[in-house]
Amino acid sequence: MGDSVDRLVFEADTSSKKRKGVHRPIFAPFFTQPAVDAPTPSKVHLLVNPYSGRKKGLSVGQEAERLLIEAGVIVETHHSEYAGHFVEITTSLNLSDGDCIAVVGGDGSLSESITGWMRTKQTVKPVFAVIPAGTGNSQGTELAISGVDDAVSRILRGRTQAIDLAEVNLRSGNRKDPGPEMTWYSHNLVTWGLGVDSVVLAEKLRWMGPLRYDVGIVMMMLVNRRRHATLIIDGHTMKGDYTLFLIQNTQLGGSGLKLGPGASIDDGEMDLGILQRMRRSSLLKAFGMLQKEGRHVFHPSVVYHRFKHLRIETDEPTAINIDGELIGCTPLEMQVIPQAIRIIV
Repeated sequence: MGDSVDRLVFEADTSSKKRKGVHRPIFAPFFTQPAVDAPTPSKVHLLVNPYSGRKKGLSVGQEAERLLIEAGVIVETHHSEYAGHFVEITTSLNLSDGDCIAVVGGDGSLSESITGWMRTKQTVKPVFAVIPAGTGNSQGTELAISGVDDAVSRILRGRTQAIDLAEVNLRSGNRKDPGPEMTWYSHNLVTWGLGVDSVVLAEKLRWMGPLRYDVGIVMMMLVNRRRHATLIIDGHTMKGDYTLFLIQNTQLGGSGLKLGPGASIDDGEMDLGILQRMRRSSLLKAFGMLQKEGRHVFHPSVVYHRFKHLRIETDEPTAINIDGELIGCTPLEMQVIPQAIRIIV
């Protein structure tokens, strides 16, 4: 069909200082719908990732448990022991309407917990809460949660908002050994291309510590390899060579990077940022603009679209990042589920 899908146009915030030659974009509202007051949960299922945030998750979980019990809330605590464990734990929870599933960890821990719950397809409607303890904490940052005391006080208040999710169908395993199809649920972001490749490389450089992520992305930008893909966006087909896809339900990515300035978490759609294949110098400029409050949206080789259904096809399986974790590989199909769950705000 060709590139006939509408492009998302950003307006410049002319009150901001120019950086990299452009103003920052005007950001969309994070929520488009009002919050709803709900009763304080009588029971909290506390899901603790003890390994999150350089193993600070355990102490954060213990403090959250103490504060909730002091407030008279029944607490049932579960600890994850391996990657994907929260999917299993959440699937087995005995829940009642109004219960709270509070996740101590980062975006990946929350994603696992939501995925486990969505897979059960129960009619019971719990609310989810974020108690940030991870390294990324994009969701916690966007909700402006300042720490464990703040997170618990919000749970006790009970104010909630409905948020969209993306149902993601993809192959399990990795590009060398793609497994059977599986379904995952994303609350934050899905990425393909350079950013994912840099994480794969960084995992081979663990001896370097946190520096490995910076080294990984610089090395992959210098390689600037060809990545061919077919995109089908709400029925419109696009084919070409691409650097990176940024698929955003929220505006932030890891390290607080403003990846999707136009994204709202409850508008029934997701935003797709496409970085087309470009020369190294142009690529370095685009990433420099990205680090300056989302100014990459004005780069000539960056385009954004908004969608409800998306498919990514590649000549061979390529890795996918969902909510900060490497989860499976292409082909990938995404469907937005409007206002799928409620979250404590």
